Amino acid sequence: MNPIPPEAAPGQAPPRLQLTGITKRYPAVVANDGVSLTVLPGQVHAVLGENGAGKSTLMKIIYGATRPDEGQMLFDGRPVQVKNPQEARALGIAMVFQHFSLFDTLTVAENVWLGLDKGLPLAEVTRRIADKAAEYGLDIDPQRPVHTLSVGEMQRVEIIRALLTDPRVLILDEPTSVLTPQAVDKLFVVLRQLASEGCSILYISHKLHEIRELCHACTVMRGGKVTGVCDPTQESNASLSRLMIGAEPPALEHRASQVGEVVLRTRGLSLPSGDAFGVPLVSIDLEVRAGEVVGIAGISGNGQRELLYALSGEDTRAQPAMVEVAGRPAGR
Repeated sequence: MNPIPPEAAPGQAPPRLQLTGITKRYPAVVANDGVSLTVLPGQVHAVLGENGAGKSTLMKIIYGATRPDEGQMLFDGRPVQVKNPQEARALGIAMVFQHFSLFDTLTVAENVWLGLDKGLPLAEVTRRIADKAAEYGLDIDPQRPVHTLSVGEMQRVEIIRALLTDPRVLILDEPTSVLTPQAVDKLFVVLRQLASEGCSILYISHKLHEIRELCHACTVMRGGKVTGVCDPTQESNASLSRLMIGAEPPALEHRASQVGEVVLRTRGLSLPSGDAFGVPLVSIDLEVRAGEVVGIAGISGNGQRELLYALSGEDTRAQPAMVEVAGRPAGR
């Protein structure tokens, strides 16, 4: 581990991005406390930390969405003050947020067009999307309405929108939180290609195995401060966890459990979609017994939300007998 960010060797290009002493205070908390970060050209650099560690605030400062109270930011060795995201994009900084900002009723091309120079005709944007998708293997049809896309396809739209600005720094905030393992593999292929072409990537994630597989360097944050800088390929999940949370995580033990009577049961739970882009529930049978921990698995957007709304009573359309709690009808 190396707590000091690496500097460029004599004769080498300066770091693509360098932050020194970045501090951001809010009334109840210091979100960033003297944070320093160095990202080299073509480097995939992870920023690791628990929720509340200060990662998102730091990314918003880099992207111009938040102004720091103290500190300096250098881009290609030159001091810069990024006042807003438009200035960030003009510098060559793009960001793909964890929560997508797409309009369901518009096409892929129309969504991308909204974030670009309005001097470009829609037909030209459509052509550029197709070209960029082909260049990076991001399979997407520019004419498809967004509401027909899977979550992984929506992320491709956001990435293509960022790539059309020809970024020199690409920030990805929890990019794999809603992806299947297969989609993660495809994303990593794209990111490695971008890095090989000289684009620097800031990769924010909690997934330690992904960071160790993909990233060249890792800055770890805890409580708004940097607790270490390391090469994640030389670390273990345990050592990264110690940097992230300050202690070894407790070992998980599988214990035999004694389950009791059924406390929640659904019988043929079927509900039409509640909105134009929702998911219908079709003949769901489910039992949960006392003392059980039951997981509901699936990619985001496949009915989990609709099921939980029906079980919690937020959706009152189910027939009473479709949901039983402690043997009593509770569908409504």
